[in-house]
Amino acid sequence: MKRRDFIRATSLAAPMVSLFPADLSLIAREPGKGTLEKRSLGKTGEMLSMIGFGGIMVRDLTPGDASSAVRLAIDAGINYFDIAPTYGDAILKLGPALEPYRKNIFLACKTRGRNREDARKDLEQSLKNMRTDHFDLYQSHAVTTVDEVESILGKGGAMETILEARKEGKIRFIGFSAHSVEAAMALMQGFDFDTILFPVNYTTWYAGNFGPQVLARAREKKMGILAIKAMGYRTWREGADT
Repeated sequence: MKRRDFIRATSLAAPMVSLFPADLSLIAREPGKGTLEKRSLGKTGEMLSMIGFGGIMVRDLTPGDASSAVRLAIDAGINYFDIAPTYGDAILKLGPALEPYRKNIFLACKTRGRNREDARKDLEQSLKNMRTDHFDLYQSHAVTTVDEVESILGKGGAMETILEARKEGKIRFIGFSAHSVEAAMALMQGFDFDTILFPVNYTTWYAGNFGPQVLARAREKKMGILAIKAMGYRTWREGADT
């Protein structure tokens, strides 16, 4: 896909955001000049591209193709990049591809560790693989049950490592991704997170009442809201430029 086609496709997708009852009036916005608009991330003071780069997309790519994908994203104005150690070999490809741009991007990573030891192991290995000395955002990954919430926030839980890492300068902001309303609400009740990463999808929002209550609570807490699973993945159309 050529850069101009990427910008055109994302600009067509943007009006769909207005179909959701999310209030953007409290969000600072910076229109891009031929690139993606940037928006404020809650109370962090950061301005991020309205579309981010999910690192899982470089899984199984050659190092050269991964670097090309990152360069395309950078040229389009994307400055938010997200990765997790559970994304196959993606973390090994994204680290070298992002290294030339590290000072100018916002890098988010995650851990599936629910206790302090597993979270520390994930953190240190991810820092090494991503060739960086810190993550801008570190998140408890794919939290689904209240039992997981209690493990993360309880004695000996992953949050102990995450808070230590913030003091050590290895992370800047703390967030989570959740795949259930119950887990998201329990996490927000239990800790003052900077961000939430949550599925925001037109169908589930209206048909399943999955999301409105979560985003409402996140806005009350002035958290940065990052949406996933908003658009479906598909293969390239036949004859499309790559």
